[in-house]
Parts: sequence; structure tokens; C-alpha cells
Amino acid sequence: MNDTIKVRTLRRVLVANRGAVAARVIRALRQLGIASVAVYSDADAGLPYLREADMAVRIGEAAPLDSYLHQQKLLDVARETGADGVHPGYGFLSENADFAERVEAAGLCFIGPSPAWIRRLGHKTQARDFMAGHGMPMAPSSGVLPDDMAVVAAAAEQIGYPVLIKPAGGGGGIGMLPVRDAQGLAAAWQQARSVAQRSFGQAELYLEKLMEQPRHIEFQVLADRYGGVRIVGERDCSVQRRHQKVLEEAPAPGLSGEAVAAMRERLATLLGHVGYDVIGTVEMLHTPETGFVFLEMNTRLQVEHAVTEQVTGIDIVAAQVRLACGERIDAVLPAPTRQQGHAIEARVYAEDPVRFFPSPGPLDTFVPPQAPGIRVETGYAQGQRVTPYYDPMIAKVIATGSDRADAIRRLRAALEAFQIAGVKTNLPFLLRVLAHPDFADARIDTALTQRVLATPLQTPTPKQPETLTERAA
Repeated sequence: MNDTIKVRTLRRVLVANRGAVAARVIRALRQLGIASVAVYSDADAGLPYLREADMAVRIGEAAPLDSYLHQQKLLDVARETGADGVHPGYGFLSENADFAERVEAAGLCFIGPSPAWIRRLGHKTQARDFMAGHGMPMAPSSGVLPDDMAVVAAAAEQIGYPVLIKPAGGGGGIGMLPVRDAQGLAAAWQQARSVAQRSFGQAELYLEKLMEQPRHIEFQVLADRYGGVRIVGERDCSVQRRHQKVLEEAPAPGLSGEAVAAMRERLATLLGHVGYDVIGTVEMLHTPETGFVFLEMNTRLQVEHAVTEQVTGIDIVAAQVRLACGERIDAVLPAPTRQQGHAIEARVYAEDPVRFFPSPGPLDTFVPPQAPGIRVETGYAQGQRVTPYYDPMIAKVIATGSDRADAIRRLRAALEAFQIAGVKTNLPFLLRVLAHPDFADARIDTALTQRVLATPLQTPTPKQPETLTERAA
């Protein structure tokens, strides 16, 4: 905490990311009167958000290590374009403390938490140690383990199977693998190392006890650099497939309001006391027996931030920029935060809806739904190509309604009307989840998609856009 921080005025910000989050950040910067510099790899040349930026600069070849993970190239572009700030988006370098330090050493504003906080809390095992030291309940886990299977096996035996292999410096469910017995440990470990290195540029792994069928609840943090912290809402992210979120919603349904409020207050007090800053998300697991158990903290903007924006009216990306520049939380959020209505987000992937393999290819048809209560975040347009180099998510569809049932109705109508051809998508799978009685009744946990896949359902026939408008009105 520092009461002498001077508020910075940014003129131009480098957006060090791609796709939907790059488009989202560019839009927020424009609303704040700040010019944007987009970067693109050879695989992303021609994506529509590049035209929305004030400048667009080629960053390198398609491979992430040659483009969006290449720190020096990004810093060179920032210098050459006269940028005075860098927004890392989510994924890629967003939780890389070394990159944040290099940005600040170059005299630029890193639009995220201070590098020290990224290093302490963005690193999963250090975050667990820190939170445990401040009294947060934890599931059993190891520290970062060497690439020595004897050591890894001993740690797994000590924790007790089933265990979960997790990247220490990653996020988004990428590289996480469950292991139910010793026979599958070595192969899963090497697979997780490979994915972590390719996705995050580092291969540190640790083990955590795998909780069976918990709910995944997260709390959105906004904080200034003076000890002011707001927990602006909670989200339920329990609907996952292979530890990657599929549907997210706000507020979290079916939980005790008193328990949620108590955890929000506890987190705000803790993070304010230690001086955490700018933005973050505290992820928790919850069962009726354990209550809330700390999982990890993401020291960045979250993919699913839009559902909280929809029910609070807060522009979280704009708030992130202002807080990183040194504004106080009371100036950024002058009114108490209240959640009204209900919002649900569906992640639309270019993937086979049965086998869930990525489905790269041309977007011969790509017509997102348009209707009251529907928001679509995407980095693509019709005629563009989904390449195999990056995450296959091609859009996020967010439905907002007066209550949860209304939001479900609107989201189902929107997904039915989303016209996509040229690649396979998970739209049929998303509709199966929304139609499942457990989801409708908010009986949700991290095993819901397994129950959905075990219950074949009739997939609704896609409808035309005019039907969407009638149903969503």
C-alpha cells in the first residue's frame, strides 16, 4: 500500500493478447479515450478486431512461443508504437510476473496486479501457502515437484488417490489431469508437463487432492493500490468438462446467502489487509460437508467476467485499467455493489460435440445471435479461419434475465439461433446441458457434464434469427 501513488494518464495501450479478450479490451480502452495497439500472429492476420484497434502490428509466426508468449517482441512493439501501458488480457502472459516486471522496468503501466502479487498469488502453490497462512481452509496438496517420478509418486501416496496434476503457473483448466491410481501417474505427469510448457512457457507442476463433485465458486476482486478492496460478486463455474469451464453464471444459485456474504467479507478484509491490488479472482470449491475450500487465485481478468458485469452494471475491464493507473476504489466504484437479475455465459468452441476434439477450419457461416438480453463476445467474423494454434473457443454467449429461469430460456434460444458452418461446434452439447433437469433445478457440481453425457437427449433443431427475437423479447 502506498498513499503517495500518482495517478497515471494513459494515452496508448498495447493489448498483448488475441481473440475475444483483445476485442473486449480494445472496446474498453476506446470508451476510456485511450488509443489501442493490437498485435497479431501470422495465423490471426485479418481478424476483425484488428481493424477496431488504432494500430495493429504483426508480432510473429503462429506458434505462441513466437508470438503471444514472446516477451521481447511485445516490449519492442510497445516501445516502437509509443505505448505507455500494456494490458495482458487472460491466458498467455497475463500471470507471468517476469513479464509484468519487464513492462514496469520499461517505464510502462502493467494493467494488472503488481508483479510481486502475481508472483505470490498467481503461482498456485505459493498462493496456497499464503492463503493457508491466513486461515483459509485447504484441500491437501504438494508443493512444486521435480520431474522425478519417485518423488512425484511418493507425494501422490502421501496425499492419497485420486489426485489432480496442476500447472503451478497456469490457469483456465489447461494442463490439469486427474489420476485415480498409481498406474496412470507417470503418463499423466509427462502429458501435463508438455501441455504446461507449450501453453504457459513453464512446466512446474504440483499435486492436489481431487475433491469429488464439488461446486466451483469464485469471487471477483477489484482493488486499488491503497488497501481498498471490493468483492463485487460471486460466480458459479461448476459446469466443466475435463476441468475447463463450459457454463458460468452469476449470482451462484442455491447457496446460503449468509455463507456467501461472510466469505466475501472475509476475502475483502484479508486482501485489503495485505495490500492486494487491481484485479483478481479467488476460486473456491464448495460442498455441504466442507463449506468453502480455497482452490487458487487468478491474478488477472477472468474469461467469465461478463456475467458479473451483467448483474452489477460494472465495466470490469475499464475498472481494471483505472485501478492499475492508481485511482482509488471509491472513485472507480462510488456506489455499493448489488447484483440484480441473473446472467449465464456459454463458451462456444470449434470442436466435435461428441468426441470434443478441436475442429479447426473456415467459418463459412458465422452469424451470432442478436436479441434483447443477449451479449456475444468474439474475435471472429464470417469468412475467417479457426486455426489449430490456439484455444478453440470462438465465442462467448451471455444471456441476462430477470431470474435464472429467464436467463436459461434466453440462452437456449440464442444458442439455437447461432448459425455456424464450416467447423464443428459444441453447440449441441451446450444445449444438452441447458436442457438437463439437474441444470434447470440448479443441482450443479463439477460432475454435471458426466451426467449429461450419460443421458442422451434430443438436440433442438437450430432456428432462424427471427425466432430468437420472438422468444427473447
